[in-house]
Amino acid sequence: MQRVRRVAIATVAAVIVSMGAYAVTDGSGDPSAVKSDDGKWMDKNDVPTFKVEPDGTVDWYSYVGFTRYSSECLRCHGPDGMGSTYAPALMESMKRLSYTDFYAVVAGGKQDVSASQGLVMPANGENKNVMCFIDAMYVYLRARADDAIGRGRPQKHAPKPEAFTKAEDECMG
Repeated sequence: MQRVRRVAIATVAAVIVSMGAYAVTDGSGDPSAVKSDDGKWMDKNDVPTFKVEPDGTVDWYSYVGFTRYSSECLRCHGPDGMGSTYAPALMESMKRLSYTDFYAVVAGGKQDVSASQGLVMPANGENKNVMCFIDAMYVYLRARADDAIGRGRPQKHAPKPEAFTKAEDECMG
């Protein structure tokens, strides 16, 4: 468990350092997919993004993002990122959050405690079910915030890329 914790902390630090330019870029930038690395779409700033075909077929990462969000985040943030009485909706915050900020909050957690409320997002840096799929969850929520994907499970999705399978196997062990 200590090894996983060290790897998670090192990963967060590496992402923040290597993507420092994105820390000041808000998440409302143009989400248009401009290139793909074996099914993982990136925007013009090399930030993970979604790709929805004219027939409604979503990229694999958006689809997996939905399934992982639904298993790991839904209980607090509600179905489809719409919020609940327990945790806020993610739709508006995803329009403002950079990839680096999203990653940091998910991995390290967040506390927003005042006299009137006590919002606490737990750290997920050691949770492989979250961290191994964080890009997919980001892509899914980015697509939801941009109204590119509607509520519920996407009906059609691209096939699972070989690179995704390899990364998933390496991360999950």
